[in-house]
Amino acid sequence: MDILNNESVLSWVLGFLLIFAFTIPYLVKWKRKQKQTVEKLNEATRIGTNKALMQHPIIDLSRCIGCGICTKVCPEGEVLGLVGGKAVLINGSKCVGHEVCMESCPVGGIEVGLGDISSREDIPQLSSELESNLENIYLIGELGGLALIRNAVNQGSRVAKSIQEKLNGSTPSQPIVVIGAGPAGLSCTISLMGMGLPVVLLDQSEPGGTILQYPRRKLVMVQPIEMPGYGEMSNSEYSKEELLEIWDRIFESHKPDFRSGHQLQAIEKNGSGYKITTSAGELSSDYVVLALGRRGTPRKLGVPGEDLSKVSYKLMDAETYQNKHILVVGGGDSAIEAAVGLGQQIGNTVTLSYRKNNFSRIKARNDEQVAKAVKNGWINIIYESTVDSIHEDQVIIRQNDQEQQLKNDYVFVFAGGIPPFKLMNSIGVQFGTSTLS
Repeated sequence: MDILNNESVLSWVLGFLLIFAFTIPYLVKWKRKQKQTVEKLNEATRIGTNKALMQHPIIDLSRCIGCGICTKVCPEGEVLGLVGGKAVLINGSKCVGHEVCMESCPVGGIEVGLGDISSREDIPQLSSELESNLENIYLIGELGGLALIRNAVNQGSRVAKSIQEKLNGSTPSQPIVVIGAGPAGLSCTISLMGMGLPVVLLDQSEPGGTILQYPRRKLVMVQPIEMPGYGEMSNSEYSKEELLEIWDRIFESHKPDFRSGHQLQAIEKNGSGYKITTSAGELSSDYVVLALGRRGTPRKLGVPGEDLSKVSYKLMDAETYQNKHILVVGGGDSAIEAAVGLGQQIGNTVTLSYRKNNFSRIKARNDEQVAKAVKNGWINIIYESTVDSIHEDQVIIRQNDQEQQLKNDYVFVFAGGIPPFKLMNSIGVQFGTSTLS
C-alpha cells in the first residue's frame, strides 16, 4: 500500500507537521522568556529590589495555573513574572498596590497585602481597625504600609467609623486630633465631621500632604474612589493641580478646624487620654489619628555647600527654570520626573547624578520617559556618581575616583526622606517584632 495514497495517514502526517511547525517556535520562545525572567529575578535579588517596600502580590502557588495574565496587566511594569510555570514576585519594590493583578487572576490565586509583618521593622503592628498597640491611637496611609490615594481615603473613612462605634453615641470631651492633611487625614477628618464629632486637623505644612511635593502637572493614578466631602472621583488619573483643587473645594465647603505649622514632636499618656506636643503648642485628646506618611524630612547629602540657597529638595514648577545649568541628584521617580521636566525647558542643561548603575525602582512610565529624554538629548546621566561638593557657580561630581567639574546654577536633591520611625518609637508605637531607631 502506497502510504502517500492513503488519505488518512497523509492527514495525520500533515497534522503532525503543522503542530510541530507551531509548537517548536512557541517552546523556543517560551524557554527564552523563562531564561530572561530568571535573569531579571536574579538581578533583582542581587540588588535587593525583589523585596517589597509596602503592599505586594502574595501568590497562592497551589492555585496558580501559570496563565501569565498577572504579569501583563500591572501598570508599574515587571513586578511579576513566570518561572517554572508559576507566577513569582520579581520587582517587589515597584509594587504600589494597584491590585489589578489580583482582580485579573482567573483562579483567585493572588492577594495584595503586607503579608507576614512579624519580621518587618518598617511596618507597625495594627489591629484590623488600624489601631496601634496604644489604645485609641490609629495609624493610616503610607505610615501603615499601604500606598495609593485610594487606600489612604478608604482607611481614613474606616478609622472614623471605628471611632464612632467606640464612642457608641457619646461625644468626646475633647476634639479628636488628626495629624496629617493628606488624603488619609482629610478623609478621616471630613468623615468624623459628617458624624457630628469634634475634630482638629493638624499639619506642619498646607493641606495636600505628599501631593504638595509633586512637580507641576504630575499625573497621579487614583482609581475610582468615593472621597468624603466631595463625592465620586471616577477618573483613573488626576493631575496634581486637579487633586489640590478638589482639596480646596472640600475645605471651602466643610471648613474643617485646620491648623498649619504644627510639626508633631511627642505624644504622651495624660490620664485617660493623650497630651500631644507640636512645634506650635500642646493639645489634649482621647483619640489620635496619625496620617504622617513615610517620607518624613528630606534626606540630605551631607556635603560642603549644601546649605547654599540654590539647593532644593523638591521641584514645584519646572517651567520657571530656563537657560540654566541644573544638577538633579537621585534615582527614584521624583528625581526622574524632575530631570525630565527640567530637561524639556528652553535652554536648560540638565545632568542627573545617581550612585548606582541603573534605575531599578522607578515606575514603568518613568523608565520610558528617561530613555526618551536621554535619546533626545534633554538630559545627561552620570551613573555610579556622587556629589563631592557644591559651589556658587559649579558642582564637583565624583565618579570612579575621578572628579568632574560641572557648571551649575541649581541643584535638586531627591535622596528620599527620613521616615518618622524614631518619633513613633518615642511615642511607643511597635513595629514588627523589634524597635526601630
